[in-house]
This record gives sequence, structure tokens and C-alpha cells, in this order.
Amino acid sequence: MLERYKTIYTGGEGEIIEKKSRFIATVRPVKTEEEALAFIEEMRKKYWDARHNCYVYSIGKNREFTRCSDDGEPSGTAGRPMLDVILGTDLYDVAVVVTRYFGGILLGTGGLVRAYSGAVQAGLAESTIIEKIHGVSLEVTTDYMGIGKIQYIAGERRLPILDSEYTDKVVLHLMVPAHQEESVRKAITEGTNGRAKLSRERELYFADLDGEVLVFDDEIQ
Repeated sequence: MLERYKTIYTGGEGEIIEKKSRFIATVRPVKTEEEALAFIEEMRKKYWDARHNCYVYSIGKNREFTRCSDDGEPSGTAGRPMLDVILGTDLYDVAVVVTRYFGGILLGTGGLVRAYSGAVQAGLAESTIIEKIHGVSLEVTTDYMGIGKIQYIAGERRLPILDSEYTDKVVLHLMVPAHQEESVRKAITEGTNGRAKLSRERELYFADLDGEVLVFDDEIQ
């Protein structure tokens, strides 16, 4: 299991022009090879009149499903350069289709490689990329004397507080990177002189998007 990895949250579309040829890159987050293949077919139907619809996808924490296609371009000038961008950016669970409308001028091997690479980069620039972190949700129950110390620990370690409940006691739901779980438990226990009760709720991936905590608990098997 990856402790953290980068992926696409929302896909985008970027376009470049190279010697009158249009290269349109469409980026999509995908979780299965079936989703990737359906997306590729969708783009082929959308851009049915284009000369080429080259693609790449990489799916799985170990990149179990990774494929690329030149779709009629000279071998190694489209699919592989597109894959190199994905690998170089260290993205997972992503598919990209680059559509080419031929402009009448041959680009040569080097020109094609640069164009397809550049198109993918343009598409990624228009997409939202997030980093998912393997974590756990901890329920922390304390009295009102301990809440200040817990909030201080959470702030110092930049641990998101997902929810809080204030009754005759205080219950906080903390998001903690998995590798920090034991140290956070120790810090809270010592900081509250043992008054806080901690219990693990669930294991998940989470990400921070402009201050908003995104939770992905469907990925943990």
C-alpha cells in the first residue's frame, strides 16, 4: 500500500498547436481498466474526424494496468512520450487521450515526441491534481480541560479535525497520517495526563484541497 500518491481529482482539457496541427489532450481520473477503455472509446467517438486519438493510462498502486498507444503515429512518437510524462509526474489512476488534427505539415519524430508530451502537460495543467495520504480517523474523547491541549497538538502537526461534538464532554474526530498514529496517540495521552480516550474509527486515504479535507475510504481493502 502506498503511504501517499498523486492522482487526478478533476480532469481537464489542454490544447497546443504545432505547425498547424492541433493536439487536444483530455485528462480523466480512472479507477479501473474498464473505465479507462470506456473513456478512450468516448474520445474516439467525440473526435471521430481526427487523424489520431493516442492514449495512455496507468492504474493501480503498483501500476498493474499501464498501457499506451501511438494510434497510427510512427512507433514510439506518441504513446510512450505521453507515458513518460505520467511517470515523470508520478501520477496514478489517470488516463489521457491526445487527439491530433493534422495540419498538413509533417513534424518528424522529434517534433511528434515534443508535441504529444507538451499536449499531456497542457492537459495536466488544466486538471486538479491532489496527493492522497494513507491515514486513519481517530475519535478522541476528553473533558473540557483537555480540549485546548488536543487542539494545540492537532494544529502543531497539521492534523485536520473532521468533526467535533460538545456536550458534557468533547469528542473530536482527527485525521492522522497512518505512520504518525502511534506518536499522535502518545502525544495526546501525555498532553492530557491520560484523561483523553482514543479509538480508531476507520482507515482511509485523505487529501487537502485548498483547505478542504477530502476523504476516500472506498480504496482501503
